Amino acid sequence: MKTRDNIVGRYALFLIGLFIASLGVAFSTKAGLGTSPVASVPYSVSLVSSLLSFGGWLNLLSVIQIAIQVILLKGKCNYLEIVIQTILAFVYGYLTNFSCSLIEGLEVNSYLWQLFYLAVSCVVLAFGLWLQFKGGVAMLPGEAMNRAISQVTGKKYENIKIFFDIFYIVVAAAICLICLGKLEGVREGSIIAAVVIGNIIKLYNKAFDKIIICLGKGKAE
Repeated sequence: MKTRDNIVGRYALFLIGLFIASLGVAFSTKAGLGTSPVASVPYSVSLVSSLLSFGGWLNLLSVIQIAIQVILLKGKCNYLEIVIQTILAFVYGYLTNFSCSLIEGLEVNSYLWQLFYLAVSCVVLAFGLWLQFKGGVAMLPGEAMNRAISQVTGKKYENIKIFFDIFYIVVAAAICLICLGKLEGVREGSIIAAVVIGNIIKLYNKAFDKIIICLGKGKAE
């Protein structure tokens, strides 16, 4: 029973993190200074085509990333994990649309407001990612695809991630420049987010460790 409760609790924590992360992405679109690398391509396409929503294009990218995993891993593929990834990907797409609708009424009147919403986006997105990491039960398709490529090629996961982050930004920039004549999905905010989010997550880890240490001392006393 304890094991089952633990798994349920971890999935609940992961889903809460997923929602908070989607809210962070929504704030980045509100800021209008560029989204995170993984979201940049779906967001750029959503600016060009109304065929699908931002969340819908995010879902399509997730399906492609899942298909790449299946093709690469073949017989070694964990199909239960693939099913979980697919469900979570579509949940994330829905949550992204929902989060965007939640803050739709917020006004952006100046570049300072854009910077403010970008800062909020980084803090919120980092917290959502941190909660997902603490849940530790699943990976979203983009990260899982990077892991699969790393396993097959023998290249470091970090290097694969960096490559695809750059690839997504280049593709998103090309889409905006060709179709819109200007950068929308990728701007200075994309670079800022790439630099600071990881560091903010480190701060959350340090704060969490200090809280655990303080609680441990309190119980000892």
